[in-house]
Amino acid sequence: MNHTRAVPLPAFTTRGLTKVYGEGQAAVHALRGVDLKIPKGEMVVLLGPSGSGKSTLLNIIGGLDRATAGEAFFQDQNLTEMSDRQLTRYRREHVGFVFQFYNLMPSLTAWENVELVTEIARAPMEPGDALALVGLRERTHHFPAQLSGGEQQRVAIARAIAKQPTVLFCDEPTGALDSTTGRAVLQVLKDVNEKLGATVLIVTHAAATAGLADRVIHFADGMIREVIVNEAKLTPEDIEW
Repeated sequence: MNHTRAVPLPAFTTRGLTKVYGEGQAAVHALRGVDLKIPKGEMVVLLGPSGSGKSTLLNIIGGLDRATAGEAFFQDQNLTEMSDRQLTRYRREHVGFVFQFYNLMPSLTAWENVELVTEIARAPMEPGDALALVGLRERTHHFPAQLSGGEQQRVAIARAIAKQPTVLFCDEPTGALDSTTGRAVLQVLKDVNEKLGATVLIVTHAAATAGLADRVIHFADGMIREVIVNEAKLTPEDIEW
């Protein structure tokens, strides 16, 4: 009897992924043939200076942008072959996004901002449960202007996780925050990874954040320079800001 276990599909696989903006002399090569595997359920940091290609990669595997050449897969689905409609469905059903600037609706309360996403999701959480998960149970009826920057970012994370995404993409999620608030936000992302089992990808140029990750992917000039697997992960409190 065969007891070999099936190897789980990676969350993402890319092969020769290339992105060029513009043409001729003015062409910008944002990605130069990236080959990558991201295991399911990991917390992954994409690290590199501005313009190194990390956000471009995030946008392509997040279904927000298209590659110029190469392939990108989500599990066994080829994102590069999907129609616009299929990519929209993929984002809706599988992907949560958190950006540096919180993109909250100022005229809506924290609860209502989260509720917006739950109305189009397949199996959403209750807005109150998502806000409780990020430590904002007491702030559900506050408007963004009544919340600190860190609290607004946590509302943005609650909004992203309320649809119970398979993957959570975070582009410079602590870029606008001080060290104390930034650590609190990173703790929330760690909790989301561990409690919901979501694959979490964090794009950042803050090298200290790398200590939290299962895997750190170093970008430079549109290419992967190095992939480091952390044997011992730091907690957010241990991070030097």
